[in-house]
Amino acid sequence: MHMNVFLPCRKGSERVPKKNIKPFSGFNNGLVEVKLKQLLQAKSIDQIVLSSNDDEVLDYAYSLKESRICLHHRVDGLSLSSTSTDELVAHALELIGEGDILWTHVTSPFLSAALYEEIIAKYKRVLEKGYDSLMTVNSIHGFLWNHQEPLNYDRGVEKWPRTQTLDPIFEVNSAVFLANAEIYKKFSDRIGRQPYLYELDKIQSMDIDWEEDFKIAQGMVDAGVVHI
Repeated sequence: MHMNVFLPCRKGSERVPKKNIKPFSGFNNGLVEVKLKQLLQAKSIDQIVLSSNDDEVLDYAYSLKESRICLHHRVDGLSLSSTSTDELVAHALELIGEGDILWTHVTSPFLSAALYEEIIAKYKRVLEKGYDSLMTVNSIHGFLWNHQEPLNYDRGVEKWPRTQTLDPIFEVNSAVFLANAEIYKKFSDRIGRQPYLYELDKIQSMDIDWEEDFKIAQGMVDAGVVHI
């Protein structure tokens, strides 16, 4: 089955100006350069569909002259901060149409080519076990409450259980969503009814959403904590 990447890359980040293209730890073209390098190194990926309204991002990607990169100049109506995920799901399906769709973001800079390969391989295996899609998550072992009571333990049984014994709760980290185009058509969603939860660690799943995130990620690379 054809493995396609959908890489949305909107211009106009309000929290980190020019977030996708500003220089990052020796990468002059920033996070988009990091991400395209990683995706191009993953041999299981057949096509990378980069959808952006940012001319700088598109010009850089075009300069690579890579046959696996397919560029789409996204219309402004789909490039607003108010654009819904449902609208982007329909957009991804319109651009790709068939095969598997791996949805990822440039703001996950520590998802390496090797990790993409592992995720794709796992996806193919779990399809045979009855799952219909995959998404990456973080496992939270902590004391989680709503406004009135715990969500993942019973204080009537034990007021403060050891965190190792708590039932984990999974947080979607948006690093990868992986499903076939048929799932998109059937459910108008990037996951199906039985997604496999693929756990990432805190570094792998880091998402650059705020200026502080950008600085922390850059410092980790500069200090040699993470290699990209």
